[in-house]
Amino acid sequence: MTVAIQKMTLEEFLAYDDGTDKLYELENGELIDMASESEINRRVAMFLLAYFLQLGIPAYRLTMKTEVAVSGSRVSVRVPDLLVLSEELATEMDGATRSIVLMDMPPPLLVVEVVSPNQEKRDYRYKRSEYAARGIAEYWIVDPLAQKVTVLEWVEGLYEEQVFVDDHQIESSILEKLDLTVDRVFQAR
Repeated sequence: MTVAIQKMTLEEFLAYDDGTDKLYELENGELIDMASESEINRRVAMFLLAYFLQLGIPAYRLTMKTEVAVSGSRVSVRVPDLLVLSEELATEMDGATRSIVLMDMPPPLLVVEVVSPNQEKRDYRYKRSEYAARGIAEYWIVDPLAQKVTVLEWVEGLYEEQVFVDDHQIESSILEKLDLTVDRVFQAR
């Protein structure tokens, strides 16, 4: 006997409240409990936030743990570590009661995911295709375990990949004044 699992819709996910402060993603209709962040992941994300502020990106265009609706076999909702918003998207989100980028809104310019242990497949594979389908111009996979930063640039509907390690300068089509090495990102420990 096969038991069918009830899939959530986006509307059900947005209305979901289990009475806790837990953070969830929606993956193809299934509720995914987000584990607590490791200290290294938190530090790397905070370092990048501070660095992006130093680059002159206004604080209202930077956000952490904002939900992003993406497409899959069903609508999914991801919770990236850091986002850089376009001016248009920041304006659209101004005054929102929930920090979520819906499908009818412009995509973020840049999504940063700091890879958690045992989540490599999700960050390198599933989110890659979801963010590309969403038209997100650039997706960074920052991997503390592998000590590398993978920059994916959206070109004609697919991501072109560059991998940076050690003292190599990270290159970005979104952040023109970027002067950052992989070593420096991981010194945030």
